[in-house]
Amino acid sequence: MKPAEIQAVQAQLRAMTGSPKLTIRAAQTRNGPVELLADGEVIGTVDRDAEDGEVAYHVTITILSEDLA
Repeated sequence: MKPAEIQAVQAQLRAMTGSPKLTIRAAQTRNGPVELLADGEVIGTVDRDAEDGEVAYHVTITILSEDLA
């Protein structure tokens, strides 16, 4: 994902959730994951899907069973 896309998706996620603590970190390697962070902790990934001239962004959030109360 390009920096402008990351900023736009990050702004939309913050607006949708009401959480300014959500950030998106660019991939560290060429084909690496784009990470979604909450208050600095990685909670998932964001994937870009371009098909038939339309672009969509998919957010996957991971919750580990050991983190459940």
